[in-house]
Amino acid sequence: MSFEVLEQLEAKVQSAVDTISILQMEIEELKQTNVSLSEQNEQLQGEHQLWQDRLRTLLGKMDQMEQAN
Repeated sequence: MSFEVLEQLEAKVQSAVDTISILQMEIEELKQTNVSLSEQNEQLQGEHQLWQDRLRTLLGKMDQMEQAN
């Protein structure tokens, strides 16, 4: 192999290493975003459940009032 071919190979390997490093950083960012969104989703599901419980309670009270009349 000539020196020129080795330089080209080295450049391609370095480019591949750089690309892999960038992709690994992007993966880490996406993992962090995923964790954050999962936590937000859990919080919203909890709030949704609270609203459903409150609504059921209010509807139950309205049923009781209707039955009393």
